[in-house]
Amino acid sequence: MIILLAAFALGTSQPVSAQKFVLIDMEYILKNIPAYERANEQLNQISRKWQAEVEALSAEAQQLYKTYQSEVVFLSAEQKKEREGAIVAKEKETAELKKKYFGPEGELFKKRESLMTPIQDEIYTAVKEICESKGYSLVLDRASDSGIIFASPKIDISADVLTKLGYGY
Repeated sequence: MIILLAAFALGTSQPVSAQKFVLIDMEYILKNIPAYERANEQLNQISRKWQAEVEALSAEAQQLYKTYQSEVVFLSAEQKKEREGAIVAKEKETAELKKKYFGPEGELFKKRESLMTPIQDEIYTAVKEICESKGYSLVLDRASDSGIIFASPKIDISADVLTKLGYGY
């Protein structure tokens, strides 16, 4: 027990090195990078185009169903089965197209990744270089839901990051 107390006393008597923490506001940084705004607009245009394609297929499926509903009393069993199959096939085609464009591994995800990753990598490199040159130990993003209740503006290095990226004021 005495050895443990002695080790604890030695451990606590050593000077503790102060760690430096800083904040960045990723939303602010991204809003001030024109390439990010252009990439976002490009993604929005692509998304609207693909959404229109999905909606057009969905409308076709709905129209097939409405036509089927109005003609069902005049159709033979074989014709009903054929029409129902066409409706199901159109709905399946719509779902597959939606998944292809908007699914977790879909085209929009891939496009977003290809447009945004270079910008994010550039920001990360700038933040890392600033931290290494000024001795910062930890960087928090004030724009995220991290639970930061208060932070002094003095430790926000967002403007430094923009300056490092060539977008400074």
